[in-house]
Amino acid sequence: MERVDTRHRSRTILEGRDRASARAFLKAMDFSDEDLSKPIVGVAHSWTETMPCNFHHRRLASVVKDGIREAGGTPMEFNTIAISDGITMGTEGMKTSLVSREVIADSIELVGRGHMFDAMVVLVGCDKTIPAAAMALIRLGVPSLVVYGGSITPGRFHGRDVTIQDVFEGIGAHAAGKMSDADLRELEGSACPGPGACGGQYTANTMALALEFLGLSPMGSANPPATDPRKDEVCHAAGRLVMELLERGLAPQDILTRVSFENAIAAVAATGGSTNAVLHLLAIAREARIPLNIDDFDRVSERTPIIADLKPGGRYTAVDMDRAGGSKLLGRRLLDAGLLDGSCLNSTGRPLAQEVEDAEEDEEQDVISPVERPLKKTGGLVILKGNLAPEGCVIKVAGHERLHHTGPARVFDSEEQAMEAVTAGRIEPSDVVVIRYEGPKGGPGMREMLGVTAALVGEGLGDSVALLTDGRFSGATRGLMAGHVSPEAAHRGPIAALREGDTITFDIEGRTLNVDLSDEEIESRLEGWTDPLPRYETGVMAKYAALVSSASEGAVTAPS
Repeated sequence: MERVDTRHRSRTILEGRDRASARAFLKAMDFSDEDLSKPIVGVAHSWTETMPCNFHHRRLASVVKDGIREAGGTPMEFNTIAISDGITMGTEGMKTSLVSREVIADSIELVGRGHMFDAMVVLVGCDKTIPAAAMALIRLGVPSLVVYGGSITPGRFHGRDVTIQDVFEGIGAHAAGKMSDADLRELEGSACPGPGACGGQYTANTMALALEFLGLSPMGSANPPATDPRKDEVCHAAGRLVMELLERGLAPQDILTRVSFENAIAAVAATGGSTNAVLHLLAIAREARIPLNIDDFDRVSERTPIIADLKPGGRYTAVDMDRAGGSKLLGRRLLDAGLLDGSCLNSTGRPLAQEVEDAEEDEEQDVISPVERPLKKTGGLVILKGNLAPEGCVIKVAGHERLHHTGPARVFDSEEQAMEAVTAGRIEPSDVVVIRYEGPKGGPGMREMLGVTAALVGEGLGDSVALLTDGRFSGATRGLMAGHVSPEAAHRGPIAALREGDTITFDIEGRTLNVDLSDEEIESRLEGWTDPLPRYETGVMAKYAALVSSASEGAVTAPS
């Protein structure tokens, strides 16, 4: 067997007479000659005081570093950024969230390339840090893995578990006069009791699960909540594991395949996961140069039943799923039913089938159902196409949503306009709320619409209205909501032609989203359309708007 050079990159920057100056700088931080003669492992994280999701990352990073040192490596820790979707939601600041995915990926790549790390561990938490880490590690091509910082534990309010979703819906309930000032304030103070990412099967927990099934995170590592002592065990083991991967020369390109992406999609579908998984898995696949398109999500979801009863469509949080048996139990159920390919490698270097064979189930649990008794016979992700979305749009049908809806369009050119109409009580049952010019280019940044969707639910309209947008939804969104409508309005998509009162039809079973207009009428309306002035003329937002692709391609930025 050919011997792997475990210092395959760091030698270039640290070895020999000409690199004395580099070593001198590092010795200023107490790195010794012995330290610098070992493999150098980058440990990236996004610690910040702007959100609870990543607030514990510096402490977890120290545990990862201990594991690396014990296994014979020298860790070097560095920081990247993060934007809180939950805190910026409903404001101009939310436009920066998806943009941050590209910046995070670029920054991890830059530090990894610049300092020539031999291997990498990336700690992730909030939504965009997870796909960004995967994208960066694929570009770097070094032995590496991703470790999820864990879910926040649920809060307690009036005798029941609550998450941030309940707060957003509480805002709508308060606006409708269904919740008092005191109750909303009590809910606000109870929903998030400590560090960790949002507690339901929202985007962070969805993507953490997806990376386990994709093979970039150790199976089961995402399960322990952020404040659980087992998270330290996960992080210490990750530090040791990355050194094993380095000794074997096993990098992301050796793990990722077309089939591993289908495994990840199946896991998302089986848990009623976030629609944002479509956007992020498309982006990760593009980095790996693996062919994947938006229709693949519908195909895999159609054959995969929902077997995990998780919020927002279900009853339980990620903490409950962990207690029930976690991702390993989910994987074993899906594998036994022939819904996964067990030969795909995990970041441990073992096939998926071996990773889930030791799954343990809590005998009292009812979070993860047997495949023979699913919560829903087909998965949660549905792709609709039609004269309103020629390139497709994404809808989540994880609960008991309507399969058909026809109603008049209520057209808004920004999220703020729509939110004002909802909270003012101007939306009626059967309406179709249309929010446009919020796509990747038009926003720019493709804002999530949890504020609007949660307000509709809070006002009691969740079962009687529909919504479509060229923006995104939070993983906490529920109801008949179509996001990622492509082409977006800023790219002269048909959504730009809509007018107040146009009749729109959602047909979930037929996989169509149409407006009752002829192609000729749509084109006639678009003849007078002009490219809107950019909302940002300089800086990162302007760069992003100029470079970003369609949501149907993952909303990635890449050289033309």
